[in-house]
Amino acid sequence: MGLLSGKNALIFGLANDRSIAWGIAQAFAREGANLGFSYAGEALEKRVKPLAQQLGVSFVEQCDVASDAEIADVVDKAKNHFGNIDIIVHSIGFANKEELNGNYYDTSRAGFHLAMDISVYSFVAIAKAFQPILNKGAALLTLTYYGSVKVAPNYNMMGVAKAALEASTRYMASDFGPQGIRVNAISAGPIRTLAASGVSGFKDMLKNFAEMAPMRENVTAEDCGNAAVYLCSDWSSHVTGEVHYVDSGYNIMAASNPLKKEE
Repeated sequence: MGLLSGKNALIFGLANDRSIAWGIAQAFAREGANLGFSYAGEALEKRVKPLAQQLGVSFVEQCDVASDAEIADVVDKAKNHFGNIDIIVHSIGFANKEELNGNYYDTSRAGFHLAMDISVYSFVAIAKAFQPILNKGAALLTLTYYGSVKVAPNYNMMGVAKAALEASTRYMASDFGPQGIRVNAISAGPIRTLAASGVSGFKDMLKNFAEMAPMRENVTAEDCGNAAVYLCSDWSSHVTGEVHYVDSGYNIMAASNPLKKEE
């Protein structure tokens, strides 16, 4: 019996086999969850469906999370396929590339609205739409990054969006708590994903991260998958409203320690 045996889990935002969502999907499958995937746009279909086949997942639906009608359609299909839902993973974030460079104050009004809608409100909209079919003890999980609380070069609008996402996690944890539903976030260290490719200087960020983190190692999508299993299983039955760091301890450091050598 796996930690998620008998649980129905939907993962929104799977993009390819380098996604954090894929690391989570593999860990969930290993622990016995009944999986479903939702992806953004026809362009990703050719990448997502082969991954679904690898794990024997038959529920694979496209969903534009900027559309309440499309979210509602996925809810109806999920209800028919699974009945009720135990786990929802929100692995979605987007900002126009021009909003990630230069000065943050140059962010356009339209770009601000788009990033907040796709990266933040989509989590709220999905949670609200699925609420009627969430089982007691269900877990909602989203993905964030340390650029929400500290300035990360070339992250700009996404940092602001992630800060709002973390605040939404806390407010939704308060709202859903009386129903026995938990809401948490994983803040992962930098990982080579499709989303990360849009951040200028990402390779340098990855190198600097490993040099500064106490464990002197980068993290992987598999690390995030294992943390997600914990946060979505009964092992974390009274953990909610938390931002759980999976970053080799990077977030505890104010500066690198040049005197501390590896043993």
